[in-house]
Amino acid sequence: MARLRWKHVLHSLGLEFWLLLPLLGLGFWFTSGALTDRVLHRSNETTLYIEGVRKSSKQPPRTIQSIIIVTHPQQRTSTVMVKTVNSALTTLLFEFPTTERDHIEAAISHELGLPRDRVQALVQYQSEHRQKE
Repeated sequence: MARLRWKHVLHSLGLEFWLLLPLLGLGFWFTSGALTDRVLHRSNETTLYIEGVRKSSKQPPRTIQSIIIVTHPQQRTSTVMVKTVNSALTTLLFEFPTTERDHIEAAISHELGLPRDRVQALVQYQSEHRQKE
């Protein structure tokens, strides 16, 4: 009979509902903690996915018309002018800290992503004093 009386008192005050709230709160707390832990450990996979997408989106290849190399022996530098056809930039300008042909061609090949023999076929050399005339 005492049990029935407590049940009636709890029901009249609405405590049946209020006593369940801490249990629901604990359930949400543990669930959100597990989900947060899972998301934080998954972030490395997302970074790899983003890098993979970025690498796959390449610009259309430029058609290179000519490569003119002007050497400056006094400063030991070379200026490279690359003329392109189907790019928004029609002229690319590079400066390299060397006057040796092999090093310049290797640097151009690296910068433009072209094979070395293709670079050698397009290259025209000029010296500094010849260009000033």
